[in-house]
Amino acid sequence: MPEPLRVFIVDDELPARNRLHDLLNDCTKALPLTVCGEAANAQIALERLPDLQADVVLLDIHMPGMDGLELAQHVRLLSPPPQIIFITAYDAHAIQAFEVDARDYLLKPVRAERLLAALRKADHQRAAPATPRLRIIDRGEVRLVPIAEILWLRAEQKYITVHTRMRDYLLEDSLTRLEQAWPQQLVRIHRNALVTRHAIAGLRSVPPAAGETESGMEILLTGEAAGLPVSRRLQPVIRQLVRTQQ
Repeated sequence: MPEPLRVFIVDDELPARNRLHDLLNDCTKALPLTVCGEAANAQIALERLPDLQADVVLLDIHMPGMDGLELAQHVRLLSPPPQIIFITAYDAHAIQAFEVDARDYLLKPVRAERLLAALRKADHQRAAPATPRLRIIDRGEVRLVPIAEILWLRAEQKYITVHTRMRDYLLEDSLTRLEQAWPQQLVRIHRNALVTRHAIAGLRSVPPAAGETESGMEILLTGEAAGLPVSRRLQPVIRQLVRTQQ
């Protein structure tokens, strides 16, 4: 029997939190769930959530201090991150809500049937394999870019260029941290470059660089005409990786 869906409530108004408790109690007739905690503001939520292993956060947007949209950005960094269902009296933030990967966006007053439908979506997603994503601030907005869409990442000064087939993004992070966070998806080919394993199409030799006698090596990526240089130190590792993937 599956574990009950663990739900955490964040709303600065006590009557609103009590209303959600009542609705969730009604929802338990159709979906096993439990309320694992609640918070009256974002700061309390940030303190409690890391230890609770919540599956879903029911989150208000307009709250004193940090609002729900900003809190959602922090929540998405938890490991594993709970899914977010916004519950608000305002419809003006729907686009921003889905940019932080919200599972749903419900308007107050919430009906039990509508909340149940959102929770069922979250429960279905909980059973599905997690999709690895990079959190990127793009022109002041938060974007969650699936690693499946990324071809390579290259460190350039203080930023990392994240290259997809559609466009490039700039990410303020370190290649070492990303390599350690996603070892099954990312592989290092050079001190300043990572590639995604799924995009590797092959290898090819290149003429020796000026002043060198040995030929070099480039890795080929699906859909990319230009290859990326592989450092001499990492060539044996990349050769073996390509052999195992063929």
